[in-house]
Amino acid sequence: MKFGVVVFPGSNCDHDMIYVLKKKLQQKVVALWHKDKDLQGVDFVVLPGGFSYGDYLRSGAIARFSPIMEEVIRFANKGGYVLGICNGFQILCEAHLLPGALLHNPSHRFICRNTYIRSETKNSVITALTSQGKVLKIPIAHGEGRFYASKDTIRSIAENDQVLFSYCDADGNVSQEANPNGSVNNIAGICNTGRNVFGMMPHPERACDAELGNEDGKLIFDGIINSLCIKT
Repeated sequence: MKFGVVVFPGSNCDHDMIYVLKKKLQQKVVALWHKDKDLQGVDFVVLPGGFSYGDYLRSGAIARFSPIMEEVIRFANKGGYVLGICNGFQILCEAHLLPGALLHNPSHRFICRNTYIRSETKNSVITALTSQGKVLKIPIAHGEGRFYASKDTIRSIAENDQVLFSYCDADGNVSQEANPNGSVNNIAGICNTGRNVFGMMPHPERACDAELGNEDGKLIFDGIINSLCIKT
């Protein structure tokens, strides 16, 4: 497979993502500069975490209008696979490729720590190798991670099986105490109705290396690679 990792001014997880995909997973990877208008024939686009354009206005609001996003939107609308992590999730919501919005954490503080998320569906390439109810320890690092949407949208997301992950405790219990940022229904990640665009606030690329003591995130990337290589 060939992955494209978009680099915006202010991205700070792009090299982490490239390292994991290239060195740990042995995949082809190209960096896509935000001013590019060519996706270079990639099979999968990743929008990494960081602080694109300094998070001015609101997170992801300016990056959504970068030239590369015209191609990403076109790619996604044709069924191409796109994953946004943290700031990438915010950008996908701003671009209306995913429903809802990411708001300030209730504490108005930046949160950076390990958290637990529970896989809520098998019906996606992101969760292909995580059984429903599987608990993963994945780091978070954000100041605007509170997923929010209207009641009708939340109902639609649930009915269409679009919730990928929920914040939980180590035993898989979804509760207010296990919710690090006040996200509605403890939502940590969602997909679109076409099941080809994915967004999540936790950083699986930071949990893919045995030297860091955590490889839970590798299940997510292995699921993508195994699923799409089989299809192609």
